[in-house]
Amino acid sequence: MPVTDIRLFALEDAREFGEAVARKLGVELAPHEERNFEDGEHKARPLVGVRGCDTYVIQPLYGDGTRSVNDKLVRLLLFLGTLVDASAARVTAVVPYLCYARKEQRTQPRDPVSTRHVARLFEAVGTHRVVALDVHNLAAFQNAFRCVTEHLEANPLFVRHFAEGLRDREVVVVSPDAGGVKRAERFRRGLARVLGREPSLAFLEKHRAGGVVRGGAIVGEVEGRSVVIIDDLISTGTTMVRAARACRERGAVEVHAAATHGVFSADAEAVLADPALARVVVTNSIPPRRLSAALAQAKLEVLDIAPLFARAIEAMHEDRSVTALLEA
Repeated sequence: MPVTDIRLFALEDAREFGEAVARKLGVELAPHEERNFEDGEHKARPLVGVRGCDTYVIQPLYGDGTRSVNDKLVRLLLFLGTLVDASAARVTAVVPYLCYARKEQRTQPRDPVSTRHVARLFEAVGTHRVVALDVHNLAAFQNAFRCVTEHLEANPLFVRHFAEGLRDREVVVVSPDAGGVKRAERFRRGLARVLGREPSLAFLEKHRAGGVVRGGAIVGEVEGRSVVIIDDLISTGTTMVRAARACRERGAVEVHAAATHGVFSADAEAVLADPALARVVVTNSIPPRRLSAALAQAKLEVLDIAPLFARAIEAMHEDRSVTALLEA
């Protein structure tokens, strides 16, 4: 059923994804204008009235070959502020991938806590609410923002995806480090509900010193089982492959990897081609543009999160809870 009294915008870099969300909602994307100036500055303005409207702006904040993450962030902030100035009743930033979410604490003396500073930027332009998907540290995300936040999870999508293929196999869910055990446990519980039996849980011991990752002991049993390694993102891919190799060395039958955000930076293509990984599953929060078509076809599966965001926007617009969307 179409949502009314709503304005849904998608900035240029998110046009395709925004149109997919709009179709699921049964609305049209609201028109807007973006203009670049000769000196590198930029402006964006809505081409329809937003006074009194419940307004949403879609913009994933990842860098690509066209614009840096900082450029996208500033463009989004300026447009959000413009909507506030135009008397929108509520302005919500819909950010499938939130930049700087990994820098949520000081790891060295005088380090910036970038997550908190980004939160202040959203608040400074009058943003009413920020919606993000599978941020690196949920507690840090919730504590950094003083405006309303909504956190969505791709967990139900991963559960449905893997449950069908693993229905007749003995399964173990693996976190690539101890810090991700809670995430892995949520995925394990979701699989258990769908499969009607309890997959086991394991994690890898890992520590980092001077930028070098060490450790490889597995806590848990993987021998003779199908393994699903679950994480929030894949950047270089070294963490996933390190975990996959450790599982295979200890007798795992096959190893699959799942991560919400496929950043795929640096030498990710060469790393993900490692035969220890059977398949890699991500969402379309970030298009996998850095991977070759051949590798993507052979090893990558991309799950669509547009329906999830459409349901979340509909729930928020109708002042309903989005908690039910997190259940597999």
